[in-house]
Amino acid sequence: MLMDVDMPGMTGIQLARELKARGYATSMRLIAVTGHSLPSDRRATAEAGFELHLSKPVDIAALLFALRRPL
Repeated sequence: MLMDVDMPGMTGIQLARELKARGYATSMRLIAVTGHSLPSDRRATAEAGFELHLSKPVDIAALLFALRRPL
């Protein structure tokens, strides 16, 4: 699942934590797509359960590499 971190109502960080807590994320790869790229932003997405943090504009090669990896 490609997910923007800045979403209305619930952030991507909150949604990722919720998906993990409810067991929905066990069969999907969570990839953060965001304009935030500080080390603290990357740490926050990793702690929330995202496998990958892609800063905008997205590096297509990095995205394709991540999508081709087995779960």
